[in-house]
Amino acid sequence: MSDSPARHLNLSGASNFRDLGGYLTRDGRTVRWRQIFRSNHLGHLTDDDAAILRGLGVKSAFDFRGTGERAEAQCGMSDITVHSLPVEPTVVAALRAIVAGGTPLSAGHAVEVMRDSYRSYVQQNTPRYRTLFAHLLEDRAPLVIHCTAGKDRTGFACALILHTLGVPEEVISEDYLLTNQYYRRDPNSASELPDHIKQVLGSVQPAFLGAAFEAIDADYGSLENYLRDGVGLGTAERTALAARYLQA
Repeated sequence: MSDSPARHLNLSGASNFRDLGGYLTRDGRTVRWRQIFRSNHLGHLTDDDAAILRGLGVKSAFDFRGTGERAEAQCGMSDITVHSLPVEPTVVAALRAIVAGGTPLSAGHAVEVMRDSYRSYVQQNTPRYRTLFAHLLEDRAPLVIHCTAGKDRTGFACALILHTLGVPEEVISEDYLLTNQYYRRDPNSASELPDHIKQVLGSVQPAFLGAAFEAIDADYGSLENYLRDGVGLGTAERTALAARYLQA
């Protein structure tokens, strides 16, 4: 029977709130528990939820939501410092453009639009992820990383963090896919879209995250080049991150 902390914290006002700790790295170390969390947005936290976050010692949040999303549901905890790293949403607008062109929406359209969105994290928004790692190097943990659903912009960020720390690719994929177990889809989100499209948008697939890493290979040649040249992580920075977020 494991005595490890719970990976998923079942909050009433937020879903998909998970700890990135406990994963073994390729060199035999372990990602520290209770340092880096991921979640959907923190705009609907209950008093009990806030007490849990305070108990965890969370002081910083890194918010990938766009300007409009953030204005609709701001973090209600004044003792958490929110750092805005806006990656503007594009998925629903792209789907609406397909409909406006007279084409009936299919699940295939939704998957490809999601893949385009993930490519944009690399092609258009790498500076946001670079800023996140600059903050991580300042040792602001415990901290939480989130967007609106906590699955796509956040999922890519967390995959990069785990890659940087040396977690094997198959474990990173498993962590990414936990969203399908723990995310509670907002039934009112993009309510005019058909249910089969909302089902795609409310989940994650290996093909989504794969599109981001395909863009990395196309634009940078390799993930190692991207971490160094795109995200700003040289040997010294990666050593510092390992010292903060890994244990023997």
